[in-house]
Amino acid sequence: MFETIRYDVKDGIAWLILNRPDKLNAFISQMNREVKDAIKAASYDEQVRCVVITGEGRAFCSGQDLSEIDEFMDHGQVLRDHYGPMIQQIRKCEKPIIAAVNGVAAGAGFSLALACDFRLMSERASLLNAFIHVGLIPDSGNLYYLTQLVGQSKAAELAILGEKVSATEAVAMGLANRLIPSETWEEDVSAFATRLAALPTKAIGLIKGSLMTISELSFEEYLEHEAQGQRIAGLTKDHREGINAFMKKRKPVFTGQ
Repeated sequence: MFETIRYDVKDGIAWLILNRPDKLNAFISQMNREVKDAIKAASYDEQVRCVVITGEGRAFCSGQDLSEIDEFMDHGQVLRDHYGPMIQQIRKCEKPIIAAVNGVAAGAGFSLALACDFRLMSERASLLNAFIHVGLIPDSGNLYYLTQLVGQSKAAELAILGEKVSATEAVAMGLANRLIPSETWEEDVSAFATRLAALPTKAIGLIKGSLMTISELSFEEYLEHEAQGQRIAGLTKDHREGINAFMKKRKPVFTGQ
């Protein structure tokens, strides 16, 4: 089904693996489309309760494959046609998405990681806003997410100076959620994804929606949004299961419904 990525669903987790290791998993337009299509498939698949995006080989994603670039290209149209739809599909997904950053995430690869809900960093991984080094601005939602995570001043520093951020630094500044030792990388990523997949999936989707609206609404408007979301959450089977488990003093078994 896919040529530039691998996609597999197992035990409620959709594994999306960027699969151009000889090119450090650099983006070509086909990969943009396939990532978008895979996220869309995961969104509609009731068996999927968590998505993991990672890279094959020694890189997460090195950004745009420059062999597809020429001096007459309209870079804005490339974003409208390829990167924008991919990032928007990720943003629309109501299920939790983990960026398992196994190696360098540079340029649009950095943007891809930022668009995810969680970033797990291998101790050998790094982040790099490489756009400035080829005379471009950060794209694919990069500054939108970066400013929310680290503030405008730090976002400007990372974008304008284009300095590499180590995994340790990424966790310290709030760019990443976990630093994972290389020797336990696969085990720890799987454990984190399994934990997310066992949680009430619809409630997670509502939390994601609430987080997206915070900067757009007044406090009074947000309270109404919160009330509407809580009404929806209160009607789910997982809410009933949570209450029942609490009353019976047992661990809840959520189904994502």
